[in-house]
Order: sequence, then C-alpha cells, then structure tokens
Amino acid sequence: MASTSANVRLAGFFDDLVRCETRLYNAVGECLRAEHGIHTAQFELLRYVRGHPGARVVEVATNFAAGVGAISKGVDRLEARGWVARHPNPADGRSSLISLTRAGATLVAAAERTFHDTLAALVVPVVGAEQIAETAAALATLRRALEDDRAGLPVG
Repeated sequence: MASTSANVRLAGFFDDLVRCETRLYNAVGECLRAEHGIHTAQFELLRYVRGHPGARVVEVATNFAAGVGAISKGVDRLEARGWVARHPNPADGRSSLISLTRAGATLVAAAERTFHDTLAALVVPVVGAEQIAETAAALATLRRALEDDRAGLPVG
C-alpha cells in the first residue's frame, strides 16, 4: 500500500490535473464562444471529425470516453447547423459515417487559431516549453494506459 505522503501527492496530482483541465476548458470555451459562437465540445467534435473523416459515432464516443447517445445528440446539433453531414455506412446499415461540410471545415480552421492562441496565452507564460513537453509525454502515457485498460468508460 502506498504511504500517506504518496497518497497526498497523488490526491494533489488528481486535484491539480482536474482543476487545470476544467479551467483551461472553460477559458478556451469562453474565447471560442465569443469569437466563433461555438462551445468547446463542439470544437473538439469538429476537430476530431476533420482528422477522422468518415468516423462513426461509436468511434467518436470511444475517443472522448463519452456515451454514444450524448455524442449522437452532439452530432445532430452540428448537423442542424450545417457543420457536419451523416452518410450511410456501406459496411453497416445500422450506422452512419460523419464528415465535415465546407462550412464546418471553415469554422474549425478559424476556431483552431483561437484555440491555439488562447492555450498559448494561458500556458506558455507560466509553464516553460520543456515542462510542457514533459507533462504532455506523461499525460499521453497515462492516457494510453487508461485507454488500453478501458478504464473510465461511461456506463450505458
């Protein structure tokens, strides 16, 4: 069993990680909303679809560790705004494939500049490039392990 001081450090790591994520997510969201009229979740979904054309809802849900129903509703909202389109999946008639529309591609490209500028303004002055690289590597390793173990998947 881990020592008490190790438990305190691990709990502090969890607290800092979650609170930083929440604050960064909210700050990025404020800028995306003000400049592009979209929420962070919409931006993330658009960015994912841009990088994974023809993705299925279940693949998007797996990537974001979110429920299929929630992702499907999010795709519905993006489709209603003309930013994505669903196409029949020739390999599986029960699912559809998602792609960006021209308007969605234009929006995500513009929003990505805001995303990067906002992150740079919030993170770079506080955390040096070396720390960013080290932290990114550690988080990528942790994320892969959690995904490989299928830890933290939504129920239902």
